[in-house]
Amino acid sequence: MSLYWYALHSKPNKESFLFSQLRHRDIEVYYPRLHVQPVNPRSRKVRPFFPGYLFVHVDLDQVPLSSLAWVPGANDVVRFDSQPAVVPDEVITGIEKNVARLNQRNQEQKQGLKPGDPVIITGGPFEGYQAIFDTA
Repeated sequence: MSLYWYALHSKPNKESFLFSQLRHRDIEVYYPRLHVQPVNPRSRKVRPFFPGYLFVHVDLDQVPLSSLAWVPGANDVVRFDSQPAVVPDEVITGIEKNVARLNQRNQEQKQGLKPGDPVIITGGPFEGYQAIFDTA
């Protein structure tokens, strides 16, 4: 039995749907997501770390490539020279640690702030501007 991680390319904006489809088929899947605080309250509060990609942990002798490519929401397995690209376990572990660190930092930044607190925007097109914190 040779279980390896593979990157699976999803259709545009279908990462969550593909994640649920794979889990429904009992395929081990890693879908790295960041918890964000969007400006628009109707925007998604969870965004993919790698838009358009998920990672599946499968034995290709047990789960053929064609069955992964035909899961609703999937495009295909990432390949190099027509061979599926193996993602080393260390890379997956590194991604997990990095995503956890970023989510923790985002959580810590929100703690201690209450509506009406003054803040300074530190990134993006409004970097350097002063603003008022709002939970919306």
